[in-house]
Amino acid sequence: MSLSTLIQTPYIRYEQPLGLFINNEFVKGVEGKTFQTINPTTEKVITSVHEGTEKDVDIAVKAARAAFEGEWHSVTPSERGRLLVKLADLIERDSETLAAIEALDNGKTVAMAKIDVEAAAGCLRYYGGWADKIHGQTIDTNNETLSYTRHEAIGVCGQIIPWNFPIMMWAWKIGPAVAAGNTVVLKTAEQTPLSGLYAAKLIAEAGFPPGVVNIISGFGRTAGAAISSHMDIDKVAFTGSTMVGRLILQAAAKSNLKKVTLELGGKSPNIVFDDADIDNAISWANFGIFYTHGQICCAGSRLLVQEGIYDKFVARFKERAAQNKLGDPFNPQTFQGPQVSRLQFNRVMEYIDSGKKDGAQLALGGHRYGKEGYFIQPTVFTGVDPTMRIAKEEIFGPVVAIIKFKDEAEAIKIGNDSNYGLAAGIHTQNVNTAIRVSNALQAGTVWINNYNMISYQAPFGGFKESGIGRELGSYALENYTQIKTVHYRLGGALFD
Repeated sequence: MSLSTLIQTPYIRYEQPLGLFINNEFVKGVEGKTFQTINPTTEKVITSVHEGTEKDVDIAVKAARAAFEGEWHSVTPSERGRLLVKLADLIERDSETLAAIEALDNGKTVAMAKIDVEAAAGCLRYYGGWADKIHGQTIDTNNETLSYTRHEAIGVCGQIIPWNFPIMMWAWKIGPAVAAGNTVVLKTAEQTPLSGLYAAKLIAEAGFPPGVVNIISGFGRTAGAAISSHMDIDKVAFTGSTMVGRLILQAAAKSNLKKVTLELGGKSPNIVFDDADIDNAISWANFGIFYTHGQICCAGSRLLVQEGIYDKFVARFKERAAQNKLGDPFNPQTFQGPQVSRLQFNRVMEYIDSGKKDGAQLALGGHRYGKEGYFIQPTVFTGVDPTMRIAKEEIFGPVVAIIKFKDEAEAIKIGNDSNYGLAAGIHTQNVNTAIRVSNALQAGTVWINNYNMISYQAPFGGFKESGIGRELGSYALENYTQIKTVHYRLGGALFD
């Protein structure tokens, strides 16, 4: 099998890399394995890519270690920043191609994919600006000692990204790691390897030294497990399910006690109070759950509506959700494309069945859309009890559970009644209510009168079982540096 192929999308024809990206070159896997990637809109094979296994991860780690201890070690922080900015420029240059790849391989609409690509470039440029601004402190301990701290790179970082935001997560992981002076071995999701491989060739074009960033296509049970347990990887970062996050944490502990950051699942409450601007709340609630087909960890999948406006809100929310256009991701009018895979489609449909069996009222949708592709209608359940599965478990699809609440205290109680704590939304025109409730909710991000608006300048991560550590902003740099304290004695001997 070759290392690249021509792919035609409705937007563009382009050359798709297929190999593993190690030492700035695309190579075949040691074991000669390949796997298919499927177009979720048509259920047909797009192409096959080379599969990385444990042996390939080990080769990539050796390349990353050699770079970290060799040429990369002498690259100045300013130069690291320049390389990241150059990479951002190249991603912007090829934004049309990358957006088309995302739509083809992931199923998200081209319009949404373009936003993701722009955000990826912005994230890399943001961390390019941080590269020469990472510094420690001088500490006044006594007159005869100079004490100071250094924020140093950790070393080789293993990174595992999900399939819902392939190119954006690629940038979220690589940006802060490289800015802080680390080298990277990143595994893309097996469902969506194509955009990460295309962006890999831009790393070489940008001028990064060989081995600084290595991209592996492979499966979690093999390549992902190898990254998590590798004895020469100093830190692992993962975005994905809580179940897999637990396995990664265990593997890190059982190997070399590598540092770990985890951005995991959520079952986020989106709370609408009686005094909310109802038009604004409906618009944001619709975006909060049906954006990217519900395949987002911070989706507002528990929609809590106060009893005074419950009936009015539900009626109008159903009308709004019914207007979401499903279909071809390359159609500019499409808002919702397919779920990413047959497995994910089946999981979501099983949750819909469980909601009906548990006694929730299916107010809208609940069925497959069309005859091909993994499309699911926007689905709205009302009369949901907080103890039902559809109100407790992460569905990761276009399914919302609407729950009625009486007052602020009950809203907070229901909102916090979850193992997760990734995000939450509040809709109210009362500033005091907004601040009180946002302070009380156990969530890493709280949106007030909006939802799902993530910025690479602000930290993102979860409370409870939604993860460890933070992505984005200056806070992400803490995950990729370690602090060294230096005491320099200026005086003579302490004791004569």
